[in-house]
Amino acid sequence: MIKVLTVFGTRPEAVKMVPVIQALESFPNIESRVCVTGQHREMLDQVLDFFEVKPDFDLQLMQQGQSLASLTARLIEGIDKVLEQERPDVVLVHGDTATTLGASLAAFYRKVPIGHVEAGLRTGDLYSPWPEEMNRRVTDTLTSFYFAPTEESCRNLYAEKIDPSRIFITGNSVVDTLKLAVEKLQKNADLRASMEESFSFIRTDARMILVTGHRRENFGDKFASFCNGLLKLAQRYPDVDIVYPVHLNPNVRKPVFELLSRVSNIHLIEPQEYLPFVYLMNRCHLIITDSGGIQEEAPALGKPVLVTRDTTERPEALAAGVARLVGTEAENIVRCASELLDDAMVYANMSQAHSPYGDGSAGRRIASILASLPQLRHEMAAEASLATAS
Repeated sequence: MIKVLTVFGTRPEAVKMVPVIQALESFPNIESRVCVTGQHREMLDQVLDFFEVKPDFDLQLMQQGQSLASLTARLIEGIDKVLEQERPDVVLVHGDTATTLGASLAAFYRKVPIGHVEAGLRTGDLYSPWPEEMNRRVTDTLTSFYFAPTEESCRNLYAEKIDPSRIFITGNSVVDTLKLAVEKLQKNADLRASMEESFSFIRTDARMILVTGHRRENFGDKFASFCNGLLKLAQRYPDVDIVYPVHLNPNVRKPVFELLSRVSNIHLIEPQEYLPFVYLMNRCHLIITDSGGIQEEAPALGKPVLVTRDTTERPEALAAGVARLVGTEAENIVRCASELLDDAMVYANMSQAHSPYGDGSAGRRIASILASLPQLRHEMAAEASLATAS
């Protein structure tokens, strides 16, 4: 029996780890245990409740006004206690959050192998995104099993001299979850009707732009410029509805509500649970976001994405033509969004491009690899022995 401890703490992590957890539970030789840190409390709980995931451990580490340093220290200490009790064969982490870094360090200190879901993403700039680029680089330094979502992320790991036998291209599990959610919406007429009623403020004859924004590196002047871009866009296109679920972070909410709350065709709403947000993605004409996960989800729905960042660790979307880097300058946001709103050919080219993030079977692939863990260990030990002998 192989004991796998899956650790995550934010809503994006939960969305992407749900299909992995479900797949792990289907293998008879895997004992699956789940630990959540509560790094994002309310938003995390929404996903856990929707997908009926019941954690074995809930560290409840979220505190108001916490610093990254204090959070990371508490993460390491809290997860270490779980490791001491459970003694797993592998710790499974996702992506690039503080939880990911803390769990990886705790596992490393106890010499527990780490499996990194969504390994190999890189921008090449430690401060963009900050601190996520550092988090994932450090995690990949400590990792034993690399679950790379794309060929590009795999090549990044090759370039860092990672042992190729430890790298597995799996696709991105966010596509697995998205398929489940869209299928639920398509099959349940009552659910669709409920969503339509909840978002009845969106004009039926209006195109809708969905917006999100929360990156730390954009706080301050960049965020004000981003908001001014949305303001100018709303003024230029009064027949377009802009829907913005506003992140709970005060550094986001203050400038957003100060600059945008009095604009009639900008709708500032609270952060949405996962299924309503999928409904909004499916309903919208285009998306303006600094989110990493949405860059992966939107192409699967045929929605063009304007990324309000200077760099992205997801160049596959740019290469495929489904996303475009626009930064936070107001005029650039307006220019690129206007092009998609005014030019049907430009819109068609972006919305019909192929999604590069997999077929919706990533969770099953990851679980299958972990189910063969004893064989993998044997093969790696044999290769290490040959390398030493030569």
